[in-house]
Amino acid sequence: MTDTTEPEIRKGLAGVTVDYTAVSKVNPDTNSLLYRGYPVQELAATQPFEAVAYLLWNGELPTAEQLARLRATERAHRVLQADVKAAIDLLPVSSHPMDEVRTAVSVIGARETAGIDNVMDAVGTPEENLARSIRLFAELPAIVAYGQRRRRGQDVVGPRDDLDYAANFLWMTFGEELDDVVVDAFNQSLILYAEHSFNASTFTARVITSTLSDLFSAVVGAIGALKGPLHGGANEAVLHIFDEIGDAANVGPWLDQALAEKRKIMGFGHRVYKRGDSRVPTMKAALDTLVAHYDRPDVAALYDELESEFVARKGIYPNLDYPSGPAYKLIGFDTLTFTPLFVVARVTGWTAHIMEQQASNALIRPLSAYNGPDERHIAGYVADAAAIAAAERAEEAAS
Repeated sequence: MTDTTEPEIRKGLAGVTVDYTAVSKVNPDTNSLLYRGYPVQELAATQPFEAVAYLLWNGELPTAEQLARLRATERAHRVLQADVKAAIDLLPVSSHPMDEVRTAVSVIGARETAGIDNVMDAVGTPEENLARSIRLFAELPAIVAYGQRRRRGQDVVGPRDDLDYAANFLWMTFGEELDDVVVDAFNQSLILYAEHSFNASTFTARVITSTLSDLFSAVVGAIGALKGPLHGGANEAVLHIFDEIGDAANVGPWLDQALAEKRKIMGFGHRVYKRGDSRVPTMKAALDTLVAHYDRPDVAALYDELESEFVARKGIYPNLDYPSGPAYKLIGFDTLTFTPLFVVARVTGWTAHIMEQQASNALIRPLSAYNGPDERHIAGYVADAAAIAAAERAEEAAS
């Protein structure tokens, strides 16, 4: 008997709950994003990024001793390794930075798992994967910093052991110590981007992990997912929009045309948040401090005017990418570097989910509903070798 029941299709898996997670959730009652139960805005206001990484990996905020140990391990692995630099240098300078980061992580993974013949052994124990996560967390800033400097024709800047994670990242990128207000804004952005439940890149990482592939393969896959403009690439797109508009006075006419052309306005809307992205107020406050620090009221005017106009016309509110894009630009990052910055932050969430998936694994393999041709048959067709050869000769002659 044929089952004629129509399956319920949820495009993009919208509204589908596929598993449990203890890493993060959005609390609908307070519209707050929680990391292991803590509202992210509280973490951003009070914690260094290293402490939040520890929380995501271990479930609790670190004691002073635990944070000191994590920092010591992270600082021991900050240097851009020769094999990674060589791999990046093989790529065209015009390569997208996300391709550089993806390649670099693949090289790190190949190095870390070299000599392991049994692929099951490459999966690693929980202890091994936590150590791998920390090393990857430590190495990524050097990779992203070098990518920007390489595009500018500048040399590598080595790490500083006396600086915390955010300050050292900025040091390796710009070759100078930036003011505390800038470091604090950057630290907050990393925390806000660190984790967001089963988003596209995290789910990609969990799918790869569910096959019993290794942590590095899962992160490489996540980087590929994050590159897309409907996910991590949106913060780049926000700056392209700002560049197009140019000035707050141009917002109205620009938006008229963009809406008439049915363009997607990046930086607005979110599948999870219906009353506005809970991370935006914290990042907007950080942006405001940077606007004041760099004396750029023009940036604030353009930001406020576009937000006001778009919300009034469409009722759709900004997401985190909207304030983070101009904030990163004010700090001095190239627009192309924005999504790699997202990688540096989100690798903490990805690896927390990878380890959670490994701890209670089931192969992720959804069903599909077929809507192609009904069953059909070859009906005695036999390929005529002579006729095929004659057709190929005719094609060559025509070309």
